[in-house]
Amino acid sequence: MAEGYVQRRLAALLAADAAGYTRLVGRDEVGTLGALKEIRAELIDPKIAAHKGRIFKTTGDGVLAEFTSVVNAVACAVEIQQAMSDRNSALSEDRTIEFRIGINVGDVIVEDGDLFGDGVNVAARLEGIAQVGGVIVSGAVRDHLGNRLDLQFDDIGEQTLKNVERPIRAYAVRLGDPAASPVTNTFFSDKPSIALLPFVNMSDDPQQDYLADGITESIITGLSRFRDLFVIASNSTFAYKGKAIKIQDASRELGARYILEGSVQRSKERVRITAQLIDGKTGRHLWAERYDRGVDDIFAVQDDVTERIIGSLATAYGGRLLKVWQERPEASGTRNFQALDYFVRGMEAVNHFTKDGNLLARDLFEKAGELDPKFGKAFAKLAWTHLMEACEGWGEDPEASLANGLKYANLAIERDSAEAWGYYALAGHSLFCGRSGGAIAEFQRALELNPNDADVMMDFASCLSCAGRAVEGLEVAQKAIRLNPLHPEWYVLQLGQICHDAHRYDEAIAAFQSLRSVETVNLYLYLAASHAALGDLVDAKKAVERIKQMDPSATITGRTGPEMTPYKNPSDLKHLRDNLRSAGLKE
Repeated sequence: MAEGYVQRRLAALLAADAAGYTRLVGRDEVGTLGALKEIRAELIDPKIAAHKGRIFKTTGDGVLAEFTSVVNAVACAVEIQQAMSDRNSALSEDRTIEFRIGINVGDVIVEDGDLFGDGVNVAARLEGIAQVGGVIVSGAVRDHLGNRLDLQFDDIGEQTLKNVERPIRAYAVRLGDPAASPVTNTFFSDKPSIALLPFVNMSDDPQQDYLADGITESIITGLSRFRDLFVIASNSTFAYKGKAIKIQDASRELGARYILEGSVQRSKERVRITAQLIDGKTGRHLWAERYDRGVDDIFAVQDDVTERIIGSLATAYGGRLLKVWQERPEASGTRNFQALDYFVRGMEAVNHFTKDGNLLARDLFEKAGELDPKFGKAFAKLAWTHLMEACEGWGEDPEASLANGLKYANLAIERDSAEAWGYYALAGHSLFCGRSGGAIAEFQRALELNPNDADVMMDFASCLSCAGRAVEGLEVAQKAIRLNPLHPEWYVLQLGQICHDAHRYDEAIAAFQSLRSVETVNLYLYLAASHAALGDLVDAKKAVERIKQMDPSATITGRTGPEMTPYKNPSDLKHLRDNLRSAGLKE
């Protein structure tokens, strides 16, 4: 290719990917790979060829194909999904494989038979939000297609897609019965899924925001204790604070079937709380209530609101959830809203994943614990500030940091044994001390107490990876991200490390490159290792140079010690070190 010349063309792009691939491979690797090979050979590849398409890239579980005609691309996608549906109808549920498909039309860069550019990225991201067994097309595809195919489309609105600068209008192809209910891109869990939007402070005093936020957080915490509920994490729902949004949009974006919204208005002596539960799919109001109580009754009101929400969702279970709620032990957690305010601010600081942010968070968690000595979660997170100091190399004495982590983890359990995060912190201490078996046991205990805690789940995924179970860890990580769709960036950092451990280097690199606010030495260590594993020594050395800028004394031995890379199996540590050696990091 001549220097300065870039070959471009307009293309219709189809991205197809097997849903739940990691789970399927983990359950039956040989059978899954054989079935996928058969589907490619007998169905997908012939369909693409028949519609004059060309496969230009493949992954273990998917393909990217180019078509010169938008009509051909869409017709091909519909035929693939219909054929897959027919194939699966003859199989038992545990043997079915289903695909998601996304289609876009746009300008692409051509290089050695491969295609690159925003047009390809959009197709891949549309595939990621498609329903299992479904097809989603961009607005550009819908416009090009016109009425050339006898299909119906459901407008699912503008979508904010990862690593795509502008929102993309998207349409779901209505497969099967054209008279069926419109399709949305919401993936509802097989459990009742709920998102609690931040309660609105209706008081004249903006300082009362903490009361509305505290009530919101308290209800989410109560709901998250139930295995029969799928509860969206608070840092995802709090992104909607102060914003006017349609309930259906929030439901779709958060992946929650039910939305709870409400308001809090406090006067000198009394507090009024309103709450309403809405079906996010239809917009129908399912339940509404208003509470007008004395300020001294505020915690009884919180409990009453949560109990009524559970009751409204429990009807499909014969009252089972309501019975569990009525028989619960006294709810743990803070009853001091100033302590909760310190805790929330501490979480914001620690999620920056910097040394200064970690120290600020430690100070805020200490203040929360001083105000409410029974606030176990504050002491648990205080423990994590010491553990992070050890694993990120932010302190002078890793052994002392680990000792402090253990001290505060035990204190968290002592102060509130019903709170999952004490055991979560204890799990972190065990992991960084090289006891992965003990760490897994503590993580499992934490998740028994609160199975919907995405933070615990994400670190558990990392623990599994360090224990030599990277494929399983990847599946747990993906579930954590699903549970908390607006997750902090440290989730992506963990995901990248797990992908490297699972030898899925392209996915690791994509995860690391998507980070915008988190930048650590560990990030560049695993980025360098992933590039080196793929033979891309140019980018590997660039990552090593960034490591040297951040830590001039960095070496393989110094940055892959037991606290920083607590692998159970020597082969996993060797895998990382060999890749770093290839990347050019000194011993």
